[in-house]
Amino acid sequence: MSLLYKPDWEDARQRLLAWWQGEWYGRCALGVTAPRAKGPAAAPPQPPANPMQRWTDLDYLSAVKAYEHASTFYGGEAFPVWNGGFDVHTTIPAFLGCPVTLEMETAWLDPILTADDWDVRSLHLDPENRWWQLQTSLLQRGRQESAGKSIPSLGVFMGAGDILAALRGSERLLMDVAAEPERVREAELYLMDLWIQVHGYCYDMLYEAAGGSTCWFNLWSPGRFYAAQNDFSYMISPRSFRDVFLPAIERQTQYLDHIVYHVDGIGAFRHVPALLELPKLQAFQILPGAGKPSPLYYLDTLRLVQSAGRNLHISLAPEEVETALQLLSARGLYISTHCESEEEARALLKNAEKWSHD
Repeated sequence: MSLLYKPDWEDARQRLLAWWQGEWYGRCALGVTAPRAKGPAAAPPQPPANPMQRWTDLDYLSAVKAYEHASTFYGGEAFPVWNGGFDVHTTIPAFLGCPVTLEMETAWLDPILTADDWDVRSLHLDPENRWWQLQTSLLQRGRQESAGKSIPSLGVFMGAGDILAALRGSERLLMDVAAEPERVREAELYLMDLWIQVHGYCYDMLYEAAGGSTCWFNLWSPGRFYAAQNDFSYMISPRSFRDVFLPAIERQTQYLDHIVYHVDGIGAFRHVPALLELPKLQAFQILPGAGKPSPLYYLDTLRLVQSAGRNLHISLAPEEVETALQLLSARGLYISTHCESEEEARALLKNAEKWSHD
């Protein structure tokens, strides 16, 4: 299977399958992008004047992706993904009725479960919800526009903890975790059932076009895939995380065929031991966060993941790749990076074969 913007897609697919299975194939998994040597001469499409069009005009979103894909070299396990841009208007809290404010470069949600006597079971997916209808339109457009060119994305739905934090507000949810942990745990399990319903709907729409699935996180799986996360966990203790939120994440791992956990920020690193208790959680992305040192600075956490036999995903500068491959096993390791030129990217792929060790 070849794609217009990824001629070696079939080879990359086979390497990704081997990566998920923890097999050794001569080097680490390496997703490297760069400006294409012979990219389009035309300028990128100009954004609409108002935020609503910026995020909902399907013709504009299609033009943006076409330009991006034609301009980018996708080396190794990197591949082009069709999506409509990721923000809160296509997340489960928006589908459940949270008011959405869109700006040109950001967006936010207002909580709706603000009363002391709150119950998530009063919330259900409404097929008439404008953001749910937009999500359906994005999936349909992605299926159409990606044919023979790229892989359509399921989108971004938010995950365990973060959906409830959007519905309640983070400060209220922090109080709830302290005062009524059982109530929060039960709410999380209900919301995870809704999450599975949303994922299943999107997956069924795109499975054939994607030959599996991808999402906001640029990995591909031949089955049901998603990148799990709980950014709210940055603010709570390991005990609260394990007792209150881990059961819903475990249910998520049982539903999905392939899953990577997005450990976002050094404050979330303390939850890795609890997450390692989940036998079906195959991979971890260790992301220190904006303004923090390279992931290689946190070698103990990286090696903890590898010593547990789980796959590891890290994002590095190109000049750090050799050092990473001296310090870490290349088996099950995925490095994401961006080079300044296609020539540099191709050279890095060749060097990674020499630097990698099992």
